Amino acid sequence: MAVELNCLSATRAAQLLARRELSAEQLLRACFARIEQRDGVVHAWAALDKAQALAQARALDQSATRGVLHGLPFGVKDMFATFDLPTSYGSPIYEGHRPPMDAAAVALCREAGALVAGKTVTTEFATYQPGPTRNPHNPAYTPGGSSSGSAAAVGDCMVPFALGTQTAGSIIRPAAYCGVVGFKPSFGRVARAGLKSLAESLDTIGGFARSVDDVALFASVLMRDPGLRELDYDSRPRIGMYRTLQWRHTLPETRKAYEFAAGLLSRAGAQVCELELPPDLCALVQVHADIMSFEAAQSLAFEHVHHAGRLSSSLLALLEAGSQISADEHRVNLERAAQGRAQAEPWFEDYDLLLAPSASGEAPFIEQGTGDPQFCRVWTLFGCPCVHLPFDTGPQGLPVGLQAVGRPGDDRRTLAIARWVLNVLRPEGDA
Repeated sequence: MAVELNCLSATRAAQLLARRELSAEQLLRACFARIEQRDGVVHAWAALDKAQALAQARALDQSATRGVLHGLPFGVKDMFATFDLPTSYGSPIYEGHRPPMDAAAVALCREAGALVAGKTVTTEFATYQPGPTRNPHNPAYTPGGSSSGSAAAVGDCMVPFALGTQTAGSIIRPAAYCGVVGFKPSFGRVARAGLKSLAESLDTIGGFARSVDDVALFASVLMRDPGLRELDYDSRPRIGMYRTLQWRHTLPETRKAYEFAAGLLSRAGAQVCELELPPDLCALVQVHADIMSFEAAQSLAFEHVHHAGRLSSSLLALLEAGSQISADEHRVNLERAAQGRAQAEPWFEDYDLLLAPSASGEAPFIEQGTGDPQFCRVWTLFGCPCVHLPFDTGPQGLPVGLQAVGRPGDDRRTLAIARWVLNVLRPEGDA
């Protein structure tokens, strides 16, 4: 059966575009048709300018191939500056705000030939107050946060890829809830110029697509590293299965996916071992939360001082908590984070990849918020590259998966082994 154009994977669409068997305008029109059909339910988009985007697509069709993303439409989380679309950071304070430039990540994608389809909904300043976005599989459930619109847009086949950010669990958790591949690179590998900062020690740029090849494609542009697209892997990976110290909070569907993955990967030839980590790592979840709140209180000082009445109660609570942490306490927290990273380094001598929960289970109901980032906090604190791998469903028919965690700085091998793992767990492949 023929695949609808809007459902093509980014890698497949890029191949067709490069051979001029598909035009950028055709692909963009198919994506806009899907947006028009579904966004009244999903509410993934904060800003669209169809006429402008179509004009840019026609210009690309009449020009030489710009780069590996030539003609691919993508969504941009509304935390990134864009010179031609409003940037509101999920807050009424910045309604109609027009930056004079693109964020570096957006500019790099455009330089490689990609088309900004529009800005996707974010939670308020990438924190906890949700926007209007719903889960594309069932609107009664959350898409996660804070990169809610980007994950939902990819999950609903509105665009082949979208940019997101993670400060706690804001790529991996929405990827889990929306059933897409989410990639959080190693900390510091993607330039953050033009991104509204939340926590300088933690903010990481990545995004969403429908396969590991797809996230590697756009990550190779963001990191200016073509080697990230070389994902062939023919060894027997050493995989550490890590239940995490938060395992008691997992739901049956995550436990089932975990056991299924361990068994199937072992039968496929991987060396699979259960990994036990020191109990003192549990404290690092709170260390991460304290670092995030301290730095958020700094980053959002202007908004807190001048626009407190336009901030949500949840964000005000976060900023007030951060304001109560002293500089000395913050320094100690940063030292504890560095000690934790050093303690984690030997794990990657024994294992090529860790597999751990991405979230407690299926997406919760929309009224319950955007979900808990507790399963992602430590990996973000350590700066590890993480890839959410969707391969199962839960009792409500919503997506479930696990996250692959690699050695900080070793993004290419993490992606390569993650691709191998997902091909074992979800062998049907992608369009």
